[in-house]
Amino acid sequence: MGSEFSCMIKEAKLLGVALGIPSLDGVEEAEAQCALLNSESLCDGCFSSDSDIFLFGARTVYRDICLGEGGYVVCYEMADIERKLGFGRNSLITLAIFLGSDYSPGVRGLGPESACQIVKSAGDNAVLQRLALEGLSFAKKLKGSRKQGCSSKENELNHDININGEEKKIMDRIEHDLQGEDHFLQVIDAYLKPKCHSADSEVVHRVLALHPFHRIKLQQMCAQVFDWPPEKTDEYILPKIAERDLRRFANLRSTSSKLGVRLPLDKMPVKCPVSGIIKPRKVHGQECFEVSWEEMHGLNTSIVPADLVESACPEKILEFEERRAQGKKQNHRKPKPKKSENRAPLKEIDLKLQNLLLDIELESNARQKASLTMEAKSTNGNAVIEVDQMKQNLLLLPTELEGKVERNNVSGRYPTGSHAATTEVIDLLSPSPSVPSRMVSKCQRASVDCIEMIDLSESEIEASPEHAKKARELRLFLASIRQDC
Repeated sequence: MGSEFSCMIKEAKLLGVALGIPSLDGVEEAEAQCALLNSESLCDGCFSSDSDIFLFGARTVYRDICLGEGGYVVCYEMADIERKLGFGRNSLITLAIFLGSDYSPGVRGLGPESACQIVKSAGDNAVLQRLALEGLSFAKKLKGSRKQGCSSKENELNHDININGEEKKIMDRIEHDLQGEDHFLQVIDAYLKPKCHSADSEVVHRVLALHPFHRIKLQQMCAQVFDWPPEKTDEYILPKIAERDLRRFANLRSTSSKLGVRLPLDKMPVKCPVSGIIKPRKVHGQECFEVSWEEMHGLNTSIVPADLVESACPEKILEFEERRAQGKKQNHRKPKPKKSENRAPLKEIDLKLQNLLLDIELESNARQKASLTMEAKSTNGNAVIEVDQMKQNLLLLPTELEGKVERNNVSGRYPTGSHAATTEVIDLLSPSPSVPSRMVSKCQRASVDCIEMIDLSESEIEASPEHAKKARELRLFLASIRQDC
């Protein structure tokens, strides 16, 4: 049994070393050593199921730790015991002597109720002093005075103590037990002056130094004991390690502030482990923050209590609030434009502008043809002019579309054009053929997606200034729309 317990102690020490938690071997009582460290504020609390740890001077005691889903831990504070029960450390030591403990068998015939009444009557500050000077015989006086306070009016006048037969037997036993015995003084010394390492000893200072967290060792232990892969160990352990480092940083800032040294965050000797706050969160009804970490063994983000961040790095909270307020202002200054449901798509606008530009060019070319006809009549009545079919085509289509558009559908005199352009003899005395402007615009609608640019250089040179001006304005307007998109 002893060897098994020794193995458990060794495993606990190895686990503590891997987590960066030091271990200290006590001289005698482990509770006494832990209580001393806790009373000197060298540790946050003590975990023990033995209640006499309060008699050694502990201020915070944890017990009944339940791990897993819905886990909990029961915490006892000495401040609550003093406030709610009225018992300080001296009173608890006296109760241990009366009722029994590891160092005292107790007093026969004295129950919990009577012992509590005696201790409260003496007071926490004076009870041990009276116990050391008078011994436990003062209990008889206090018990008799309590009985006197409940006696009849006749007894109050005569100042007699009316004790029945049963209580007289109890007091006789107490007096018998106290005769020649002073072991209670040893009990008091055992609780007030336990044998353990002092708070200023070299051993304690060595243990209190910050120890590194050994991630690889912990992964190996968890794989051996729990059969966990490294990823699962990191998932469970790394957020707690990061939170522990943040608590250490918060304690450092708190201690510095109490000593009158209030350094800004960037002037602290230890770098803050939190790099920034991502967003507020709420976990089980508790206000928290999702934070990003600085070089935390590959851990990027995790959730920590908001009060911890407030105590460790309130500057980070201020930066987060300013950043969020700045983002809200920018959203108010630059509202998103509302898209109108009746707004035509950009392609439709482009198509309409292209058609309008083509109509203007067709009209300009028609006027040019009419002027050429009038000039020919004045010079020679039967003059024949050879016109290039490519120049007569009022719409300049891309070369890749010439083989696809069948001009025979427009007029029988316009052959399909993937081959060389032909010439046509036109009698200028005959009426001018109608310009297939509408049919050409349909062809343009079919191929509008392939048109990138319309060349109007020739028509602009020969057209009237008014039409040329309109064409330029439309071209500029179309270019401005494309730039906006």
